[in-house]
Amino acid sequence: MATLLRIGTETLPRVLVLDPPVTDAEFEALCRENDNVRLERTKEGAVRMNPPTGGWTGSGNQEIARQLGNWNVAKGRGRVFDSSTGFRLPDGSTLSPDASYASEERLHSLPKGALRGFPRICPDFVIELHSESDALQDLKDKMNDWIANGTQLGWLIDCYERQVLIYRTDHATEVVTGNQIAGDGPVEGLVVDLARVWKCYQD
Repeated sequence: MATLLRIGTETLPRVLVLDPPVTDAEFEALCRENDNVRLERTKEGAVRMNPPTGGWTGSGNQEIARQLGNWNVAKGRGRVFDSSTGFRLPDGSTLSPDASYASEERLHSLPKGALRGFPRICPDFVIELHSESDALQDLKDKMNDWIANGTQLGWLIDCYERQVLIYRTDHATEVVTGNQIAGDGPVEGLVVDLARVWKCYQD
């Protein structure tokens, strides 16, 4: 890609197909040039663009990241990442969850300095938050991509239906309702107060 694209949010396409597809280095440069937009790259090489979030979703993102971060501080293990972090996955895609956790074991597999760019690991745990600009089916497909690339546990939080879809390796999707949800596996001991998340979606 000889010339970097500057993407205006007022005319934002949701998917951009470039021929030839961008390389890893070109994609990182494209993200730096367009830091007003969250970009992802599919395994097919298409660039998917997500506009800035509205107030409800921005508040919800902050709340889930805060609760996940508090759990990790108490446990003192691994790292928590926010929605601006892109992960290079084994299938060639670069995706960004709304919040995620990577264990010390996975982080230790990275060479020194690898976290300065998009790390070549798949988080152990991811959370995706349904926003009005996202088609729910697209998020379900993305959750399946996380699991296929090595995520052990994923939560798709649908604040409009007040439910959480739980994804695990080699398990059928489970639907949970209520005002809290407990983690297991890589996030054993995590309890998220969903009532606080639901409140983010109220005026």
